Amino acid sequence: MTYLDAVIMGLVEGFTEFLPVSSTGHMIIVAPLIRVDQSTSTWSVFLFVSQFGAILAVILYFWPDLWRRFRSFTPRSASSHLFTKLIVAMLPSVVVGLAANDFMEEYLETNPVAVAGALIVGAVAMELIERRFRRQTGPTLDDVTYRQALIIGLGQVLSIWPGTSRSMATIMAGMLAGLPVRTAAEFSFFIAIPTMLLASAYKLLKHFGEIDGDAAGVIGVGMVTAFVTALIVVAGFMQFIRSNRFTPFAVYRVALGVAVLWYCW
Repeated sequence: MTYLDAVIMGLVEGFTEFLPVSSTGHMIIVAPLIRVDQSTSTWSVFLFVSQFGAILAVILYFWPDLWRRFRSFTPRSASSHLFTKLIVAMLPSVVVGLAANDFMEEYLETNPVAVAGALIVGAVAMELIERRFRRQTGPTLDDVTYRQALIIGLGQVLSIWPGTSRSMATIMAGMLAGLPVRTAAEFSFFIAIPTMLLASAYKLLKHFGEIDGDAAGVIGVGMVTAFVTALIVVAGFMQFIRSNRFTPFAVYRVALGVAVLWYCW
């Protein structure tokens, strides 16, 4: 990968990470179009570590709330604290992700057809769930139960398949669990922080010996680009969902999925 490739892929990652359209799926689709070699360790690490930049954008955007909650965390409050519920929600995807990592690297991280199928199936599921379960009012983040957190965590497991979209899976799972769309989106972004930090750290450790100085520089450029782009997108997306449905994203997913299938055929 060149530095220009890293900027392009960082823009793709940052723009799509928190939209319900799958950032990983988009990077898998775009990579061969700009002739990125997807058989290298650099690609496998970049695919996840670039998301670290997007996660930093979420931390910065929600920092006042995160800091307030961090300061309120005590042993006495642990059983009912949001951070504990985030850990519960994160565990299913950690277990499944570790078990499926080698399979993902070999068969799915370079497979645009698998991405296209997930885009289309996810679009249909998203539209059906929103029509039936969308709510504007209801529990806040402080009111999320362990049951709801676990349901969202199980939804996040589905996003391990590229093209599904982690934000789509977790937001829709939150809506299925009875949360209003804004609370579901906030929980989705919060659970992304520990989940993606762990995923990035795992990829780095697994391929650490295979990443030289040039590759590290390319990954760093992509991460910074993703951070700047995601910071803009997060604010816009939170504003968008207050009064708009997810239908435009569903239409886009179907259109992109069909286009990829046609191109591959």
